[in-house]
Amino acid sequence: MSDIIQLLPDHVANQIAAGEVVQRPASIVKELLENSIDAGASKIELIIRDAGKNLIQVVDDGKGMSETDARMAFERHATSKIRGTEDIFKIATKGFRGEALASIAAVSQVELKTKLKDNALGTNIYIEGGVFQFQEPVQTSEGSNFLVKNLFYNVPARRKFLKNNNIEFRHVIDEFQRVALAHENLEFSLFHDDDPVFKLRKGTQMQRIVDIFGRKLQPQLIPIKEDILWCQLHGFVAKPEGAKKTRGEQFLFVNGRFFKSPYFNKAVQEAFEGLLLPGYIPTFFLFLELDPEKIDVNIHPQKTEVKFEDEHLIFALLRSTIKRSLGIYNVAPSLDFERDPQLDEIMQKSFPSKSNTASIKMPEIIVDRDYNPFLEERQTSKAEIQNLAEMYHQNISAEPSKINLFEDEDFDEDLMRLPNGYWLFNKGDNTLMLDLGRMHRLLVSENNKSAKKTNTNSQSLLFSLEYHMNEIEKTKYKSIKKYLPELGFEMTVAHENVLRIDAVPEGLKESQVMKFLENLFEILEYKTEEEFLQFYQNQWNKMQSKSRFDFIYKADAEQLIKDFTALGFPEFLPNGKRCFYEVPFNDFKNKF
Repeated sequence: MSDIIQLLPDHVANQIAAGEVVQRPASIVKELLENSIDAGASKIELIIRDAGKNLIQVVDDGKGMSETDARMAFERHATSKIRGTEDIFKIATKGFRGEALASIAAVSQVELKTKLKDNALGTNIYIEGGVFQFQEPVQTSEGSNFLVKNLFYNVPARRKFLKNNNIEFRHVIDEFQRVALAHENLEFSLFHDDDPVFKLRKGTQMQRIVDIFGRKLQPQLIPIKEDILWCQLHGFVAKPEGAKKTRGEQFLFVNGRFFKSPYFNKAVQEAFEGLLLPGYIPTFFLFLELDPEKIDVNIHPQKTEVKFEDEHLIFALLRSTIKRSLGIYNVAPSLDFERDPQLDEIMQKSFPSKSNTASIKMPEIIVDRDYNPFLEERQTSKAEIQNLAEMYHQNISAEPSKINLFEDEDFDEDLMRLPNGYWLFNKGDNTLMLDLGRMHRLLVSENNKSAKKTNTNSQSLLFSLEYHMNEIEKTKYKSIKKYLPELGFEMTVAHENVLRIDAVPEGLKESQVMKFLENLFEILEYKTEEEFLQFYQNQWNKMQSKSRFDFIYKADAEQLIKDFTALGFPEFLPNGKRCFYEVPFNDFKNKF
């Protein structure tokens, strides 16, 4: 029998390895940004086209590479970060495996221009599908310039499974933010389809967080700091009002490396116990500094999973430090065991010690035992008593009042409101629990379909509102501002990142404006006007439905049910959510 086991060619092995390292454009962004940081760059520029599907370019001013190093960098397991086995257990760099560039080159077209500081010329290398094409001298600036084009062009099955541009670009932004947050001492910029998305300056951690997420987050941030012998913890948590129902602004870093840990997330959640509504997740940016030998990052090629030697101690450190900071900033009650000397002095004066009580005279209470309050009271005359008696008899003989305080109430037994905001309605032989908010949303949606137009009436605000935009929202505003006047908004950019709102659509409450704009800026890219208007109308329907049913009279509920019946009494919304449930009264009978 002939031998059947054979060694795979390098380009095939690289494509297999690329499946772990390169899952989507964001994976390449992460690897290239981390390489630039390891190269000592102080300024890094990321350029994206079509959410990274057609181009990912990273330009840095790092130390660059020689001709030999530039060629070797694309070989598998070629790295400058480690030399021996012992280095794996004290990793201080972002990358160390030596797999990233080989995996990227295996599934794309890669061009690299790089130059050392003292060299007159640099090196230009081009690799296509893992196959080396050429290498030549080139005039270029100091540092490295990576261009990754046409991702998965040679693996159509992988390219087909990439999501739409909105989702892929969201992942790119996530990776960019994680790297930028951990290195506030570096300059970062991000361009998407020639539009600037981020331009981040050097600064403090607070400045970096504000530059990325906007000024509206700054008043909510509470500093966290603890320094013990084996671990340093610093960063920020947001006050309870900054919590959200969706994840996204929860960041954990160890030695400048972002990582995910449900276990440590639980520690933060427990620190906020009793302060958050059910289902809400706190916002936090926490940085740990540990001896590299006490952690292991060599678990997965993506390096977002980290093992800790003393994770239970870190759990307790996170929970206790955050709880203490919440107490110091009057967000939650706290016990402070460090007494203030001035407080002790005040307490000593107010409550002296037992040794000083000898000279204190107890207060005395003087009572006049001959005082009789009834002697000063004027006695009521017999005539007054007689007049009171006559009045009393007249009231008794008067006819009873014919006023009915409840004549305007409608005691219709078919409709009743429950304490939780839902309504019970008897429809035929069945009893239904109604969600009037969803029913109203469906009615509004159907009316808008028949009218085929959006709300264009505008109402001016007595005092203009200011919405502080982050870089992403600023870019988004530029793309949708042409539609806003037709919808009833009047807005101008007052400052670089401040949007002044002078008028809003009629029916939109002033308290809802900020949340409504946040929802509009939530989508990264609207491809067509119809796509934007559809999302706008969905948000408008939700706002109107929510605001109307904060409080509703029974007569309004009855009218809504009539309109809903005329619509056919549909059970489901277009998104699959129910408008009503049938109450299983037969099951209740069995319990008795």
